Amino acid sequence: MNLELSDAAAEYGRHARDAFAAGGGDELVVCADADPARREELIGPILRDLSAFDLRPREDPDELEAAAALCRSAGHWALPYPLAECLAAPSDIDADGLIVVADHLPAGAVTGLQKRWVTVTLAGTRCRVVGQSPVSAASVAELQLAVIDRHGAADVALGLVLPCWTLLGMLDRALDLTVAHVQLRHQFGKPLSEFQGVQFQLTEAEVERSGADMLARYALWSIATGRPEAIDDALALRLAAVEAAEVVLRICHQLHGAVGFCDETALSWLSRYSQPLRRLPWAVSATRDLLARRVERAGLTGLFG
Repeated sequence: MNLELSDAAAEYGRHARDAFAAGGGDELVVCADADPARREELIGPILRDLSAFDLRPREDPDELEAAAALCRSAGHWALPYPLAECLAAPSDIDADGLIVVADHLPAGAVTGLQKRWVTVTLAGTRCRVVGQSPVSAASVAELQLAVIDRHGAADVALGLVLPCWTLLGMLDRALDLTVAHVQLRHQFGKPLSEFQGVQFQLTEAEVERSGADMLARYALWSIATGRPEAIDDALALRLAAVEAAEVVLRICHQLHGAVGFCDETALSWLSRYSQPLRRLPWAVSATRDLLARRVERAGLTGLFG
């Protein structure tokens, strides 16, 4: 079992992060939030320059790793674009992207994008999106669906895992920003980073982030090797990633103070645009319940055991 991304995938991820920075960086999410209809105009050319839509993560383990690294880089900048969903597009249906949805009130962060979306439930029911109604911030829309078939079980694991890599990139950046903040800010004549209480909080956040990182690599390996437990592993990753996000972002906001909720700070945008990833298709409680129901007799295997 090799859980390390290849050098080529890691380099591709670094190149993508630089490309997003050159294309606008934090301004991309600010502009897209003001006008979601401009998301394709703002971000589509960058992704095409990176050949992102040429990746075939279902067909090649190396391209699967590259797709994961790309999603992580997108998360670093809170890229306001459903990149993971586009990369998870089904191979047997003519569609631009795949969205894993709940059985009730299906939704996705697709407002303003004119693409051919397909959804899939945990049970494998696939539908085509025939309409959408914006319902909240961060470009989330309720989806109107038309059933295609019930043969989408093979799509679920990839559709769950890639968005977790995006969320992981957000946690990377949130911690980097917080470490820089506590090193810069002084209290009682010394940097905040020198206070033991601050160090304990940062350590707790890093333990959560690094744990989710390792589980993300394992879930990716599970898909690449065709393990029959891949959906269970993907659900377990989702639960770990969402729980880690709650801890990491809580600590980052605490250490930033009130400024962390201001639009002038990147942490605010990371926190806001992490919400769809943390709540859709299921938040913590529903994810835990679904995982428990799937593995209640056999239990989890591998790193999740």
